[in-house]
Amino acid sequence: MLPRDRGDPMSTAATEAPASSEAPTDLPPVKRRNAELALICVTIVITMSAIAVAGLNLNGQLPGAMWGYGLLFGAMALATHLALRWIAPYADPLILPCALFLNGIGVAMIWRLDAADSGEIEHAGIGMQLVWTAVGMILCIALLFFLKEPRILQRYTYISALVAIVLIALPMLPVIGISEYGARRWIGLAGFTVQPSEFAKIVLVIFLSSYLVTKRQVLSLAAKEIKIGRFKIMDLPRARDFMPMVVGWVMAIGLLVVTKDLGSSLLLFGTFLAMLYVATQRSSWVIIGLSVFVLAAALAFQLFWHFEQRVNIWFNAFDREVYDAVGGSAQLVQGQIGMAYGGLFGTGLGGGGAHNIFAADSDFIMASLAEELGLTGLMAILVVVFLLVQRGMRIALASRELFIKMLASGLSFVVCFQVFVVLGGLLRLIPLTGMTTPFLAAGGSALMASWLMIGLLLRMSDNARRPAPKAIQDEGATQVIRR
Repeated sequence: MLPRDRGDPMSTAATEAPASSEAPTDLPPVKRRNAELALICVTIVITMSAIAVAGLNLNGQLPGAMWGYGLLFGAMALATHLALRWIAPYADPLILPCALFLNGIGVAMIWRLDAADSGEIEHAGIGMQLVWTAVGMILCIALLFFLKEPRILQRYTYISALVAIVLIALPMLPVIGISEYGARRWIGLAGFTVQPSEFAKIVLVIFLSSYLVTKRQVLSLAAKEIKIGRFKIMDLPRARDFMPMVVGWVMAIGLLVVTKDLGSSLLLFGTFLAMLYVATQRSSWVIIGLSVFVLAAALAFQLFWHFEQRVNIWFNAFDREVYDAVGGSAQLVQGQIGMAYGGLFGTGLGGGGAHNIFAADSDFIMASLAEELGLTGLMAILVVVFLLVQRGMRIALASRELFIKMLASGLSFVVCFQVFVVLGGLLRLIPLTGMTTPFLAAGGSALMASWLMIGLLLRMSDNARRPAPKAIQDEGATQVIRR
């Protein structure tokens, strides 16, 4: 969590300058690129081995895709690593291998599902996934190359909020907006479909990071106490300080609910509460946020039929009427049965019936992996996901700029909550929302957005780990000698 300043409220100029206090966690100024290369080679071997096992189970022979798609993915991974050596040599050595491991497992599983569905070894679905992977890696490298100092993003607080709202509202336009499966989440561009909300969540995190850094002092100070008798319940800040943030956030969440993108709305609301607590360290904000969430959920249940349908599926998934209904719980029940059938060690890639589930390569790819890799394989994937989140939090602790702390922690929360929303829906801990899993699921928008988040984390970690310029070090040594 961010340290509280005891002095005067922070000015805008002060927030753009590095904090004077030492970072609570110092990262070593070492490159560790060779260690990163070794881990990347392991991920390439795992990806090719997964495709090989799936081919043996499906057809009884090693598939040519193991060499074709596997080596192509390996070449892209090594190219990204080489670019990182040149552009960001001090970046965290674990972030890229973790992302590549998840991306590689997704590529192998998507190939397995495509091969089973088509009855052929070659299929267009995996080809498009590799294309989107290449595009995502290029975007990651481009961001590293052009964005030398992420602190400049702090200058565009309200522009970021406006851009995010526009992105979320684009699918509602009559010409380019596309409605699929009862939801308006996509737009059509040049024959391709894009989900703008995947990119909006990054822009919203930038907006929140900038706004909370600027206003965190006044948001931490109580302007009004809420009491019941003599007992204080919570403190409220001044309305003029938190209303711009609340208005922008309500507009974004409201548009997501109207377009039936319940997964993104739940994800962003959780990220919003987590970042607010990190910035202010006040539990009253969490209480207010959860109270508003309960009231909003009750209101949405009364106003939106699709929200009522999701809740009905959540509570009554195994009822025959709900199961047989159009858009009912058949997909969820099949996913849960598949996960139960996988057991501890799974059926092996290509040995299960995961391809029979609707959207097995996108919304339900975690169920597909759980069936064929078992609980052991699923836990290994989750360990890598949370290791990626941990590295993002470590960047936040090590950075001296408050904006970078908030941005790194916000992106980490997005990855963590996104996996929670997906798994929570599959396990019926929360209503099923139809959200995709980072790096694993098929789809271009989600994959490109995930690689952009990796690019931001790599850039921030490179700046945090990079040693001070020699001139600054010499000046510091001179001052010590004079003292």
